[in-house]
Amino acid sequence: MRLRVAVLGAGSFGTTIAHLATHNAPTTLWCRRAETADEINREHTNERYLPGYAISPELRATASLEEAVQQADVLVLGVPSHGIREVLGEVARHIRPWVPVVSLAKGLERDTHLRMTEVIRELLPDHRAGVLTGPNLAKEIMAGYAAASVISFEDQDVAQQLQAVFHSGGFRVYTNQDVIGCELGGALKNVIAIATGMGDGLGVGDNTRSAVITRGLAELTRLGVAMGGQPATFAGLAGMGDLIATCTSKQSRNRHVGEELGKGRTIDEIIAAMNQVAEGVKTTRVVMELGAKHDVTLPISAEVNAVIHEGRTAQEAYRGLGRQAGAEHEPG
Repeated sequence: MRLRVAVLGAGSFGTTIAHLATHNAPTTLWCRRAETADEINREHTNERYLPGYAISPELRATASLEEAVQQADVLVLGVPSHGIREVLGEVARHIRPWVPVVSLAKGLERDTHLRMTEVIRELLPDHRAGVLTGPNLAKEIMAGYAAASVISFEDQDVAQQLQAVFHSGGFRVYTNQDVIGCELGGALKNVIAIATGMGDGLGVGDNTRSAVITRGLAELTRLGVAMGGQPATFAGLAGMGDLIATCTSKQSRNRHVGEELGKGRTIDEIIAAMNQVAEGVKTTRVVMELGAKHDVTLPISAEVNAVIHEGRTAQEAYRGLGRQAGAEHEPG
């Protein structure tokens, strides 16, 4: 019997994952807007988030959350991190027992500091929770370019079963049991991507960009390990791989936010002009609070936080990164 998949959230990545899963299993995509569901069913497109890309005609879309969830054997959460708790409250009324839940969100809950799998386990305690993450730019996947991702569950058997659901053509999926590290890599790299984008907006050059990315990797690894992640995870697809893609791609929303900050625009102006969520904006303050809690020095994240929340300019932030250096593998 083929597993039935429900993907909640018709943004660019949620739609992309639903499109891929359709090649391996009957898949339903829940859309907040009825007109989006109608477009996907009728035209096999999602012009708001994936303009110009054809979606599998096998994918079925609905604006009814109950309809999407009630027959699912696998549930995929493609909504932003700040909306997951609300959506799960409704999901709990319709989901069948023991259905595994996969998070696509790369963020941390603002007030609780919880990872998304922790939120899932809190609201759906009888369901296994995992994450699908990696250097996965939606439009490139839809265009058919090769990409790699990681499916992470503590239960390796579940991970291997779901690996077959999402692996499709040039989209290669690996398994990893380090759920903590995989989730934190995806969330923390967004802050570094904003820092990298600020440098691009300022025109600081390739040497500086390389230094920020490399030191940013060291920074997120320190915090990730302090929170229970495995060092090897941050050197893999969920860490370094995702960091490189998010810091360098013109498609990266977080890098875009940083670039616009570097050009002198305010964070409110930037967010108002975007039609998708840049998770790093909300994550930045959480990262600083976690750094304080775990006694981890986070100089790059501190500068990003100061620009977004404290009125510091991108130019001042980059001057702040030019302090005296110590040994490479020491904090700072």
